[in-house]
Amino acid sequence: MNDLNRACDLIGDIHGQAGKLEALLLAMGYVPSGKGYRAPAGRMAVFLGDLIDRGPQQVRVLEIARSMIETGDALAIMGNHEFNAIGYLTVDPNSPEGECYRPNRGSSAKCQKNRAQHAAFLQQVGEGSARHHEWVRWFRSLPPFIDLGGLRAVHGCWDEEAVAVLKQAGWMPGSILSDDLLAAAYEPSGRVRWARELLTCGLELPLPEGRYIVDKTGHRHDNVRVANWRHWAKEFHQLALVPQGQEEQLRGMDWPAELVISAIEGSPIFVGHHWFTGHVKIESPKLACLDWSAAADGPLVAYRWDGEQELSDDKLFCIGGAIHGD
Repeated sequence: MNDLNRACDLIGDIHGQAGKLEALLLAMGYVPSGKGYRAPAGRMAVFLGDLIDRGPQQVRVLEIARSMIETGDALAIMGNHEFNAIGYLTVDPNSPEGECYRPNRGSSAKCQKNRAQHAAFLQQVGEGSARHHEWVRWFRSLPPFIDLGGLRAVHGCWDEEAVAVLKQAGWMPGSILSDDLLAAAYEPSGRVRWARELLTCGLELPLPEGRYIVDKTGHRHDNVRVANWRHWAKEFHQLALVPQGQEEQLRGMDWPAELVISAIEGSPIFVGHHWFTGHVKIESPKLACLDWSAAADGPLVAYRWDGEQELSDDKLFCIGGAIHGD
């Protein structure tokens, strides 16, 4: 089993889709209790981050998750959207303009982009309100990874070196993201920043000059997200996670010399973040991505883990989509 001796229902990115979340919990046997849900005997939920942004019921999602954590019915990790929310509200003490760590007060393209990405959350909590500050304080309590012995959970990708860096810095389950740690997480070229980005955002590599990826919101990126757990890949395009229709940008790309991928050893790993589409399935017997675009028209996906060290498609559970297929 795991260090808590409980089976786990790991749940992918929710992004304010409270209707999908509540339907999923009910279908898995969770019972309404206060603002949250009581887990079936011997089980608990594990939320893989990105509770907020985009969806219409973000506060309700937060109430459910926080209530379940407080009653011992769930755990949760920090997604990049929760981390961004902290940076969006927190002033960088080294900024001469009094700007926040995640710039949003000026008129630059970056500020406009950040405000647009965060707009739905700000509207629903009330920008600058007591409720806004309270939820961001709570986000600081979410760890960037969880290792329960029998399973490992992280938002973007698991990396043992990155986990060790954050542990050494004092950022781990049971700790709070302090002001000093937050500053370190934004320090250019810093080790804490490198580790945080890798764990919450996954591995990204630069594209050749002149090439770019257009994301789901229409923004251009000169790097590409990489599924660095696909040890079976023979060609680079098998690793690249790009929106449908962007495959042409990978044509002619060689395998980066610095990219070395090994088979996953030890306990299975669960991730979110990557906006998969199509038929829901695991990536390998050692890794499952549970983000299947629930923020859009995709299903909200869970994996019902009962202690097994090799994952299988028949343990997936979803609301709103198919489970098996190629």
